[in-house]
Amino acid sequence: MRRRKLIAANWKMNKRVSEAVAFADALRPLIAGGSGCDLLVFPSFFCVRPLADALAGSGVAVGAQDLFWEKDGAYTGEVSAAMLRDAGASHVLAGHSERRHVIGETDVVVARKLHAAMDGGLTPVLCVGETLPEREAGRQREVVARQLTAAFAGRPGGDAARTVIAYEPVWAIGTGKNATPDDAAAMHRAIRAWLRERFDGKTADGIRILYGGSAKPENAADLLARDEIDGLLVGGASLDARSFAAIAGVAPAV
Repeated sequence: MRRRKLIAANWKMNKRVSEAVAFADALRPLIAGGSGCDLLVFPSFFCVRPLADALAGSGVAVGAQDLFWEKDGAYTGEVSAAMLRDAGASHVLAGHSERRHVIGETDVVVARKLHAAMDGGLTPVLCVGETLPEREAGRQREVVARQLTAAFAGRPGGDAARTVIAYEPVWAIGTGKNATPDDAAAMHRAIRAWLRERFDGKTADGIRILYGGSAKPENAADLLARDEIDGLLVGGASLDARSFAAIAGVAPAV
């Protein structure tokens, strides 16, 4: 089954509102002729609405980097799915490695956030991946299967079909290292096999699985050439509009 590629930018804790709008202004002419893939940007909470407005009509979707699992209430500092949708977000990250390993989110917390996104009308991008010690111990598939099992517990295939999965080996996040196309493709095949076993072939074949981990213009084409890799979740290289467009294949690398 041929799935349309998705290139997603995760800005993390970068860019003020004026910088986000400037990015949108710079990106628009670069993608005016069409990119041949879907584009998505995850800015900070503050930039969701301004960026959604600045990119309106461009075909570029805007998402949020996190959400809380409750619909509303006394949860100081948190934001709900409904708030994100109202601000213009269509997608949301769940379980990014920095949320898991820096903030301390457990598989249970990630699952609650994933379910809140599904129930709240957002398209979740579920992040899974192993640490370097886990890979060196040969446990990468076991770790990813555990994360997937926890995340989709109690959810039917129809819910899973609305999810994007991002495989991001933790040892390749912000390190300049990246999994080889063969390494990434092997894990993507393992994830799809897990989905097929947990749900069914149609559901498994329809879910896009992205690779995240030091993706940049120099290695994007090799990664995207693999049929198993349905797109990229890009960190630092997505902060510049031309670099992001180059990864999407619509502008030459700087």
